[in-house]
Amino acid sequence: MDLSTQETIKRLVDEHGADALLVLLGAPDAESAGIAAETVVLGDPSWAGPLAGVQLGLPVYHILEDEARAAVPSEIWEDQVGLMVDVLEVDEIAEAVREFREQATH
Repeated sequence: MDLSTQETIKRLVDEHGADALLVLLGAPDAESAGIAAETVVLGDPSWAGPLAGVQLGLPVYHILEDEARAAVPSEIWEDQVGLMVDVLEVDEIAEAVREFREQATH
């Protein structure tokens, strides 16, 4: 997750509170999805960005997870995301995100 995105998330938490936010990821692999999930839950693991040491505990999902799919109208999901199910490692990505979501404090 780039520094600009971290800064935006931190600003939104400051403005609206962590309880009002949910993070939806679209990373194409388990490693990058896991790092992004870790960043919004436990803080930036690289200690380089605005979320270094900042445990936001935000709920985080990946667009390919069943919970996210259920929240998006089926025609939009199929048009915008559907093909990715066939080419990405959905289970690995979902597990990487779920691991950190379960650690969220909110």
